[in-house]
Amino acid sequence: MASRRYRWSEAKRLLTAGMMALLVTGCGNGEQGDAKLIEYQRALAEALGQPAPERTAPPNISAFPERDERLFEVAETREGILNVYALRDCHITQLVAARNNQLGRVAPPSQQWIYELELWRRLHACWHSDVPDSLSDANRERLERLTLIKTEQLPKVSWNSLFDSDEWVRSFSRASSPLAPDDTRGIEAQFEALAWLHQATVNQFNPAWQHQSSTLENHLNSLRSRPLTAELLRALMLAERRLNEANALLAANLESQRGCTALASPAGELSEEMADMAAFAWLDRLESLATRWLEAIDSLLASHVPPPEAIDDYRHAWLSLDNPEAPLPALRQARIEHRQHWQALVRRCT
Repeated sequence: MASRRYRWSEAKRLLTAGMMALLVTGCGNGEQGDAKLIEYQRALAEALGQPAPERTAPPNISAFPERDERLFEVAETREGILNVYALRDCHITQLVAARNNQLGRVAPPSQQWIYELELWRRLHACWHSDVPDSLSDANRERLERLTLIKTEQLPKVSWNSLFDSDEWVRSFSRASSPLAPDDTRGIEAQFEALAWLHQATVNQFNPAWQHQSSTLENHLNSLRSRPLTAELLRALMLAERRLNEANALLAANLESQRGCTALASPAGELSEEMADMAAFAWLDRLESLATRWLEAIDSLLASHVPPPEAIDDYRHAWLSLDNPEAPLPALRQARIEHRQHWQALVRRCT
């Protein structure tokens, strides 16, 4: 038993030295989490008297749906200049002119939403004022029709403004790396952005809610800073793969006739020592952060109209909080199985 204790202590010393060398020689940020899990795998294999597992890379995340699959079709509303001028008391003339000029036509999706939001508010306020009483029958009917059309279109415009924005699409970029354990750059600002976008959606029919364009652009800039969704999904998939490889080591020991005699130390001691390794602190942080982020995305999507089918499929496959095959629930299940394997090993070998 003393020789097994020595082997275990020496293995931990060599692994620590090796990891320090790996970090000094330039382990990329996206590989730091993987390095912690590989360190754990090696220590686990040594403790169980088994060779280190053969590691494989997880697949790439799926491509975000194409533009025509993720947007709603919103018909253009056409009215002659005289018809618009007839509704001048609704204060929409200059707004419509700005939307129809050269700059208005090439405005980014976020600014198109700001325009549609302001147009709806002016039409809605006008329809519920004394103005309709002063209009001819034709113009009153026109005002009512335009107000109804813009009321129906606004939720779709709101959706399109988000899902047609480069900032949002880049969050799901396949050209990304897994999130690194100590990389917190701009993450809280991205949470603030999602919270504001959620409030903007919930309150778009609330005339009292303020919707400054500069605030919207600042939050979009926060989303632009890094593809956080993709980084989290990659980190979840990589962690699940490494943990399942470790699960295979534990399962092999449990199935072996000499499983207990091969241990480098008593099973209870091994379980406690392993639980203190850096890999588990990283798994805790990763699961917590991913849960917060995916819950925030889920709330944002739920505040919108029901999504197009392609987005609904992507959401179920990659962003789900309960689909067993989605990255976050899959990691949770791998962690549950890992704890169960350790519990079974301790019971068997104590």
